[in-house]
Amino acid sequence: MTRLIVTTDSATAGAIQQAGLADRVIAIDRRLVWGPLPTAAEREAFFAPRATQPHGVHWLDDTPRWRLDESGAKDRGLIELFAECDSVELWMGPEPNAQLLLLWLLDYCGSGKSAVSKLVMRQLDLSVGGVDAERLATLNPPTVKLTQDHLDLAGRAWRAYRAPTPQDWFDLLKADLNLLPQLGQCVLGVLEELPNVTTGLGAMETRILELIAPGGVQPFDVFPGDQKRNERRIFGYWEVGALLNGLARCPVPALSGLEEARSRSTCTTIRSVTHGTSSRVCRLLNSEGRCWQGKKISSVTTRSIAGGAARF
Repeated sequence: MTRLIVTTDSATAGAIQQAGLADRVIAIDRRLVWGPLPTAAEREAFFAPRATQPHGVHWLDDTPRWRLDESGAKDRGLIELFAECDSVELWMGPEPNAQLLLLWLLDYCGSGKSAVSKLVMRQLDLSVGGVDAERLATLNPPTVKLTQDHLDLAGRAWRAYRAPTPQDWFDLLKADLNLLPQLGQCVLGVLEELPNVTTGLGAMETRILELIAPGGVQPFDVFPGDQKRNERRIFGYWEVGALLNGLARCPVPALSGLEEARSRSTCTTIRSVTHGTSSRVCRLLNSEGRCWQGKKISSVTTRSIAGGAARF
């Protein structure tokens, strides 16, 4: 009996492989909380058998080649590989990007009925990438057999996330999301990163400035992580770095000291910069709803940040 586990980051896949929990382990480490979303054609190419797709745009690219060769999964398409396995388990963590990958994958699988019949979801309450193999082997996350109702909900949520405005995504808060129990928190997390009507800042940017405000803070201190003061988990390392850079380099900077920190071998501190309400930082949707553009609205300066809530 061939057991396949699909998860959403390479560290988790490596831990599962080392614990010997499956015959095949595949990581799909695509970032969906940041930047433009893949088109329908790009998704087809992403999950299709390997042909001419360049590295980085195929679903097997985040799994080491030796693991693919060893398991016989090299160059396979997702539906094709699912069909070859006796069971397929989706190990999904609570992080918003993991939940978005779950929606994306289930929406795609809706077209492959034979593959859907084998799908089982295991919702994780923690990230298992840092868990040792011995402890991981004893974990037994709750198993949920996926049905058409799960796929319908995932499809609705994915279409809402792809919509040009956040209204459909917001409306999910009024829906029954119990079939995907971690989706509700994902919806809230993404909405919190939209610009605040008063400050124009998302929740991660606000938290960064809160951590900097007391002073004596080095850049790495504001990044999220285990036992870190920044408890928000929606964005990854490079994405938070881009937000931090945006706060320092926008037309009305919200912090200073980042340039000095970059130019030295040891990090210096970064400082918050206060402005009057007439020059507060704000963002504006462009006509396509895909990124923020730096513009002037009365006395409010808007600035450019790529990715994140710029999805809408």
